Amino acid sequence: MVVSMEKNRTQTNPVEVVNREDVVVRMAGDSGDGIQLIGTQMTNTTSVFGNDISTLPDYPAEIRAPAGTLAGVSGFQLHFGSHRLHTPGDRINALVVLNPAALKVNLPDLEPGCLLVVNEDAFTEIGLSKAAYDENPLEDGSLDGYRVFRVPMDVLTAEACKDTGLKARAVSRCKNFFALGLVYWLFDRSPDTTLRWMDKKFRANPAVAAANSASLKAGYNFGETKELINVRFEVAPAKIAPGQYRRVNGNEAAAFGLIAAAQRAGKPLFYGSYPITPASEILQELSKQKRFDVRTFQAEDEIAAITSAIGASFTGVLAATGTSGPGVALKSEGIGLAVITELPLVIINVQRAGPSTGLPTKTEQGDLFQALWGRNSEAPICVLAAATPSDCFKMTLEACRIAMEFMTPVMLLSDSYLSNGVEPWRIPDVESLPRFQIKHPKPGDRFEPYLRDEKLVRPWALPGTKGFQHRIGGLEKRDVTGDVCQEPENHEHMCRTRRRKIDNIAATIPSLEVNGDESGDLLVLGWGSTYGAITAAVDRCRERGLGVSSAHLRYLDPLPSNTGDVLGRFERVLVPEINLGQLTTYIRAKFLVDAVGFNKVQGKPFMVSEIEHEIEEMLDGRTS
Repeated sequence: MVVSMEKNRTQTNPVEVVNREDVVVRMAGDSGDGIQLIGTQMTNTTSVFGNDISTLPDYPAEIRAPAGTLAGVSGFQLHFGSHRLHTPGDRINALVVLNPAALKVNLPDLEPGCLLVVNEDAFTEIGLSKAAYDENPLEDGSLDGYRVFRVPMDVLTAEACKDTGLKARAVSRCKNFFALGLVYWLFDRSPDTTLRWMDKKFRANPAVAAANSASLKAGYNFGETKELINVRFEVAPAKIAPGQYRRVNGNEAAAFGLIAAAQRAGKPLFYGSYPITPASEILQELSKQKRFDVRTFQAEDEIAAITSAIGASFTGVLAATGTSGPGVALKSEGIGLAVITELPLVIINVQRAGPSTGLPTKTEQGDLFQALWGRNSEAPICVLAAATPSDCFKMTLEACRIAMEFMTPVMLLSDSYLSNGVEPWRIPDVESLPRFQIKHPKPGDRFEPYLRDEKLVRPWALPGTKGFQHRIGGLEKRDVTGDVCQEPENHEHMCRTRRRKIDNIAATIPSLEVNGDESGDLLVLGWGSTYGAITAAVDRCRERGLGVSSAHLRYLDPLPSNTGDVLGRFERVLVPEINLGQLTTYIRAKFLVDAVGFNKVQGKPFMVSEIEHEIEEMLDGRTS
């Protein structure tokens, strides 16, 4: 970190300029304050500037929580830097809050001595009461450990918008852009990208466009001309590989992956889904893409969603459905139907904190057991997990490849952290993507509905093809002929065959790679969205000379064929999970490895420092 001093044209006091390799900033307010909107705009502007980015939107778990209360706080955290970032950051370097509740919820995450910008107009008796403050924290000395800047945002926003013709209530909604303008000044970001977005977004309502633009400029100019804030940050652009980039979240990446897979397979895409947080955005994105031969169906319930997708798969198109854990529960019989009919189907499960409704906007990795075994009887499916928001594209492609190549349902596990989090994504060259060779039997070919190839895969016959009539449905089939069969030996044969077919997928997936030494004292094993925190923590520890490596599972059933060998080369195995130990249990049962779980179920992702501390404890022998 480098500190220098500069003098603005209009300021008599010097401004402290802090040069940093990366910064974590969080903006927070009420759920009606447009925090996610300004967070997205800050992300877009920072992407254009050239920084690497990682974001963590934080939505209230309760719909329409009372305004000004702790339950209604909405936050947006952005980590940006001049080097490769793996997480949205641990402790906050700068916190901007629009009301007392936002301060109370977020202050524990602010690093001591760092920047706190407060909308002092919201710290009224009523506002303090709603946030359960007995005393005004701006007056009682409780904030003395931070660099506090009190800004009358409501008053200044009203002054900036007085000539726009908007009523007072509409003007008050513009204070989020005042805060954003001030953030732009603090981090040396031009507001031009957001101003251009406003012109397009509010073209039909010039008064709203003028008010938001005036508010944004007022916030920026406040930092530029007033002597109240005497510090700002500079973070240089990141050095990244040449190419065309765009920001992407996990849901967008999954939608793009489905489209790309269908195009490379030469098939239409059908997506049948019932809206559910946090998976709904996949349906929303795909509904815009009809030009790519995408057909979307917003079903009346989860059962209709999956059965429509199974029907579409039977007709020979690439079919998918998306949901979260509660929806998977309702889809479970349908998944079993796809298993026994052996039809290709992609199920995207964007996990959230449960059980039941739980914390629907918060993140969790609680559906691993459900994905592996959450169906009646022996109903094996392939289970994959994405590691980062952009990785959702690659793993969705892979889910489609496996589903069509092996005639099986495939479940891809994402979660709320990945689905909403944003990072730069290098747009791939289309010709570099795999082309899927789909072979349907043709008239004149020998056809038996369950006549299997060397991988135990049955043919994907298109309905209406002469001579290819066969039974379809949930009753057990006789192998080869597909006739309904109740014989006990045939049922066991079919159960074992379907299991072996899933096991055969292992021959087509990559080996498990180790980050660090190939053997040693400690391996940190993860899956899904823990990738960033684990990788950053292990890298930090290795820089300090600690004997630790990491490995990350993207393929969970079947596991990579060398998984047992990798685990056996380390004295101890640590498994961080945002659940109570599901992968730990799976690994212990599968390989008889004495893996140790490090578990967190708070609706929040791991911080790097938490895993780093646990690694130190394990290596020192203080964790059993």
